[in-house]
Amino acid sequence: MKLDTSHPSDTPQFIPNLKKFKIFRLSWLLILLLVGGGLSYVAYNQLVIIPSKEAKRRVLTVPVERQTLAITISANGTVKAERLINVSPKNAGILKRLLVKEGDSVKNGEVIAYMDDSNFQGQLTQAKGQLASAEANLQKLIAGNRPQEIAQSQAQLEEAQVNLQKLIAGNRSQDIAQSLARLEGQKATLNQKEDDLRRNQQLYQAGAISRQIVNQKRSERDAAIALVREAEQAAALQKVGSRQEDIQQARTKVKQQQQTLSLLKAGTRKEEIAQAQAQVISARGSLQTVQAQINDTVIRAPFDGLVTKKYADPGSFVTPTTAASAVSSAVSSSILALASKNQVVANLAESNIAKIAIGQPVTIKADAYPGTVFRGRVSEIAAQATVEQNVTSFEVKVAILSDSKNLLRSGMNVGAEFQVGQLENAQVVPTVAVVRQENETGVFVAGKDNKPVFTPIETGATVNNKTEVKSGLKGSERVLISFPPGSRPRSKPRGGVFPGVGGGGGGPSRGGSP
Repeated sequence: MKLDTSHPSDTPQFIPNLKKFKIFRLSWLLILLLVGGGLSYVAYNQLVIIPSKEAKRRVLTVPVERQTLAITISANGTVKAERLINVSPKNAGILKRLLVKEGDSVKNGEVIAYMDDSNFQGQLTQAKGQLASAEANLQKLIAGNRPQEIAQSQAQLEEAQVNLQKLIAGNRSQDIAQSLARLEGQKATLNQKEDDLRRNQQLYQAGAISRQIVNQKRSERDAAIALVREAEQAAALQKVGSRQEDIQQARTKVKQQQQTLSLLKAGTRKEEIAQAQAQVISARGSLQTVQAQINDTVIRAPFDGLVTKKYADPGSFVTPTTAASAVSSAVSSSILALASKNQVVANLAESNIAKIAIGQPVTIKADAYPGTVFRGRVSEIAAQATVEQNVTSFEVKVAILSDSKNLLRSGMNVGAEFQVGQLENAQVVPTVAVVRQENETGVFVAGKDNKPVFTPIETGATVNNKTEVKSGLKGSERVLISFPPGSRPRSKPRGGVFPGVGGGGGGPSRGGSP
C-alpha cells in the first residue's frame, strides 16, 4: 500500500482534528464513570447503609404494662335451630290447602294448611241434634207437669171411680124393668112371626103361595126366637147384678189413676233430672269430640319459625308422625318441616365446664362473615356429659342476640368465646416476647447497652397477644420483642422438644383460664 503524497499541504490540518476527537472521547468516558459511580453509591446507600441504620434505629423493646384482661374460653360450635319438627295432622287425611312455601316465616298459631273435613260435617250435624234433644228433655223434666195434664188425670180418676160405684151398686130396678119390657116385646114379636108362618104354611098347602115365601117366614120366626133368648139373658143379667171380677177390675183401674195423678202432682224425680243431665253432658261431649276433629283439620304453626322443607302438596294423603321423625320417613307422613330461631351448640371440655354459667356473654365469629362479631348468651348447659374418642365434654347452647339479618344459617361452623371473667390490673407482656430457656419460661430484658438479659417469669393467662406475668418482673423493665439481625438468642430445648422462639410456651392457650 502506498501513501498519497501528492498534497503535502493537507497534513498539518488533519492532526488538530484528531486531537479534538480524542479529547471529546475522553470527556464522555469520564462523564460515564462519574454517573456510574453515583448510581452505585445511591444503590449501596439504599440497599445497605440505610437498612442497616433503620435496623439499628428500630424499636427493640416495649415496657411492661398493667391491663385488665378479659378471660375467655374458646370452643368450636355449630349453628342449629332451637326447635326443628315435622308438622303433620293429628288424623290421617287429604291435604286440602297449603298456605306457605319453603323459606316463609310463620308466627305461632298462624294457619299454614287445611285438611279435608267433609267426613266430619255430617257427624257434627248429628251431634248437634242429639245435644238439642237431650237439652229439651232436661228442660221438660225440670219444668215438671203442666196443669192441663194434672186436670186430665184427675178427670180420668173420677170417671174410674164413678164406674166402680156403678158396678158396686148393681142395676137399678128401672133398668131391670126396662130389660123385662124389652123381653116381653121380643116375645110378642115372636108370637106374631109364628102366626105368619102358620098362615103361610096353610096357603102353601092350598097351593096359593110358593115355598119360598114359607121359608122366608120361617127365617123371620127363627130370628125372633133368637132375639127373645137374648132379651131373656139380658133380663137375667140385670137381675143378677155386677160380677165380682168386674168390680175388682174397676177398683184396680181406680188405683192406677190415683197413682198417675199423684205422680203428676209430685213432679219429676231428682234421679230422672240427674239422668237427663248426664245425657246432656254425654251429648255435649260427643259434639265437642267432633268439633275438635274438625278443628284439627286446620293446621297451625306451633311456634314462630321458618319453613325449611315442604313434603306434601294439596291432594296428598298424609298421616300423623312424630316431631323427631327423619326426613326420609317424613316425606310420606308430614306436610312440612318447621325450624325455630337458631342457636349455637358447642362442646366444652370437662375442665372448663365449671367456669360456664347460664346468662354468660359469648362472642361468636363465623368464617363466612370475616370481621363480623355476633353477640350471644349461654342459655343451656347439658346435665349429662358425652364421651367421644375418650374425650369427655359437655354440650352448651348459646342464644344468638345480635343477628337481626339472620346471617347465621343452620349448619354453619362458628367459633365461640365464652366470657368467663377478667383479670384486674394484671402485669402483662407481649406474648411474642415469652420464650423458653431450658426448664424455665422467661423474657429477654434490655440490659446495659441494650444487651438482652434472660429473666425467668411465671406466666398466667394468655389473652389475644398479651400474656399475664404473675411474678419475675418489677414492672419497670422493657422486654425485647425483636432483635437486630444476628443478635437474637436461640431458645434452648426442654427435654429434647423445641417449644418455639417467641411463643407463649409457659402460659395457657389463647382464651384459657388462669
